[in-house]
Amino acid sequence: MKPCRIAVIGAGGWGTAMALVLAKKGHDVLIWARREEFCRQLRETRENSAYLPGVLLPARVEITNSITEAAKYGEVVVIATPTKAVRETAVALANHLRPQAVLVSLSKGLERNTYLRCSEVIAEVVGNADNVTALSGPNHAEEVARGIPSATVVAGYNLKTAQMIQDIFMTPKFRVYTNQDIIGVEIAGALKNIIALAAGICDGLGYGDNTKAALMARGLAEIARLGIRMGAQPMTFAGLAGIGDLIVTCTSKHSRNWRTGYALGKGEKLEDILARTGMVVEGVATTETAIQLAEKYEVDMPIATALGEVLFAGKEPKDAVNDLMLRDKAQESDGSNSD
Repeated sequence: MKPCRIAVIGAGGWGTAMALVLAKKGHDVLIWARREEFCRQLRETRENSAYLPGVLLPARVEITNSITEAAKYGEVVVIATPTKAVRETAVALANHLRPQAVLVSLSKGLERNTYLRCSEVIAEVVGNADNVTALSGPNHAEEVARGIPSATVVAGYNLKTAQMIQDIFMTPKFRVYTNQDIIGVEIAGALKNIIALAAGICDGLGYGDNTKAALMARGLAEIARLGIRMGAQPMTFAGLAGIGDLIVTCTSKHSRNWRTGYALGKGEKLEDILARTGMVVEGVATTETAIQLAEKYEVDMPIATALGEVLFAGKEPKDAVNDLMLRDKAQESDGSNSD
């Protein structure tokens, strides 16, 4: 496929990693960063020392803090902002996009209050769902940026659009699959952060491999229960966006959600952890939204509910684990919405 012009909106670790992948493939890339001082630093040092230290940006990657310039530049526009900024970002882009620009959401979360997935937010704002896709999978920025073999999945409302993004993003070190189940891909990508927080808590408490394996398996079950009620396909949760992303986010110290959970398990307070981290921990807001969605769709999500009590009601992590273990007896899989 011939090279194209790609705008990456967001200069965090994941946005920067994607810019590197695309530039190394020969595409012309423009990164948008909100702060002019940060843009100046990126231009001068060619290194995103705040979010992806030790990796240099190729010369063909340009940097701007004008979102209008970025919107007009991109034949493909990659949105790599935190979930809470997706709507604001889409609004800022909307009136300046090229007529046939394709948008790729890298954000993994659900919009608060509306419960919309990020691709839904973008499509609602720009008014053309056929040109909107979502990319998700077991992809730590630190590894993708360094060329460590990785795989991901791109889903779209239009299969041809997803296949086009597959061609644009695929490299010998970054394998891209397509999936027509955009609901499942985004629900899996958002909700696995909840289970990663819980996995970190278990590790912080000093529990073992048995505990984490059980947590991940039952966590995947409740993610799938909710996702299927929302219209997702069951097999999506057995793929890269489901179990693949769940494994990497629950087991890697690269995971911001795992690290936050680990600190909670060690007895730190959430507000102190978030202040120290200085970055968005998507699983915190997603936990609240998932609990609300579970009530709306009448789906039992005991892990998310227990985590919510720890995050928002001050429950001791060890007490939450004990309560989960002492719930009423259940059959592992009976096709119901309860656990």
